[in-house]
Amino acid sequence: MVPQSDRLLHGRLRKGMTVAVLLALVPMLGCEPGPKGPGAAAGLACPRPQTFLTTQAFNVQEQEIRALRRQAFAGDFFAQIDLARRYGGAEAEQRKIHDPVEAATWYQLALSNPDGFAPIVTGAQGQRRNGRLQDCREAERLGAYSALERLLERMSSEERQDVRDRVIYVLSTQGAPGFRTLARLHDVGFGPFGDPVESSPIDPRELKGRRPPAAATLFTRNDVDVYLFNYLAAQSGDVAGFVMLKDFERSSTGRASLGADAQAKAKRWTPPFEFYPPQAPESGVPLSDESLRAGEAEAAALARVDELPFVHVGQALAFLRVTDKPAVTKASLTTTEIQAFQAMLGRPATGRLSSLEEVRAIQYAAVNGQARSQLTLAVMYAEGVGVPRDYARAFYWFSQADRQGNAEAKYAMSTFFSLGMEGVADQDKASAVVYQIDAALAGFKPSAQRLRELLAQVSRAPRT
Repeated sequence: MVPQSDRLLHGRLRKGMTVAVLLALVPMLGCEPGPKGPGAAAGLACPRPQTFLTTQAFNVQEQEIRALRRQAFAGDFFAQIDLARRYGGAEAEQRKIHDPVEAATWYQLALSNPDGFAPIVTGAQGQRRNGRLQDCREAERLGAYSALERLLERMSSEERQDVRDRVIYVLSTQGAPGFRTLARLHDVGFGPFGDPVESSPIDPRELKGRRPPAAATLFTRNDVDVYLFNYLAAQSGDVAGFVMLKDFERSSTGRASLGADAQAKAKRWTPPFEFYPPQAPESGVPLSDESLRAGEAEAAALARVDELPFVHVGQALAFLRVTDKPAVTKASLTTTEIQAFQAMLGRPATGRLSSLEEVRAIQYAAVNGQARSQLTLAVMYAEGVGVPRDYARAFYWFSQADRQGNAEAKYAMSTFFSLGMEGVADQDKASAVVYQIDAALAGFKPSAQRLRELLAQVSRAPRT
């Protein structure tokens, strides 16, 4: 039986809690009130822990944005909401970082985050708690939905695609949980945000209208993508992903028949970005990629960065115009040059180049079209140096270098086709012959030798 006092409090929360009541809750929760914004207008902004410094440093806004991005990439619901509000530029001090696409990305991620709609369970008996936190999360989601809808209504189809790609990328960096969320976003059995239909902030009657809300159409519902993302989750060894995949297969005969096509698509699937686009709004604070998971595969790959000759990093930095000429060793880089590159990435200006930043240099140059860095990155993915081994991504970057006429890439492509590397589609012997002939006509022999040398340089010698 719920006490009378709790029922009254619950009723007040539903109607919209006053600022005085919110402030009264702060001492009890050990937090401070949430920021002003749509969530507060909807009824109640959930209290936030104190995570930021109160210093008046000139770059305090930049520090706070970076801290929020670290938490948001890790899946923190409240950080995602706050980050979206910042990029929304509602407050005067936030207008310098106004970025509608980025704001919509983080609102969408927050609305798709299970921490925002999953029932709060407390107590040894697993009883659901429908109290203050439950209600304020609901208010936050209602406000986020309203803000997202306004943003999407003003966007072009290209901008909406950019939002969609950024959401897919961020979720893909979260591993199995992110893939499961992507599966729900495409599944007609869930709400528009991958949430239970009864928990969706969108009124079901709006979905049945002639013109459904823009937020409800950001992701297209289709069974192939549901299977694809559940399969990717299951492939990582995730039990929940495997269960969801089997439940999906058993739900209908038609869905079970999608298996072969979806699995083939999964083997060649790569995220929309190599890493988060380091764009900068008017404030000059670039978008930073905080996606690196501290898993064993990631840590082992980064530990091998020293096996990659530094000249490849140096060539990438020269291509990006960070240095005047390619650096042969890390020691030949100046502190100013390193800090300039760190600023490009939106990372702290330590003046010391980290292993991750060495990888980012090659990725950044590859994304911007340098064939040599594209080939190097392909080899890194094939060998698990700096980045976890991923043959689909290796194939992608070999093919990008190949399109620019890189003969070493042609040799690698012929090898991929001939050997049938794991995760590479279209393993056709006839295609292999075509690539081998094409490479031979391009002056293949010396190029093949250079590729073998590169492979040898980044391959770890067996330890005795």
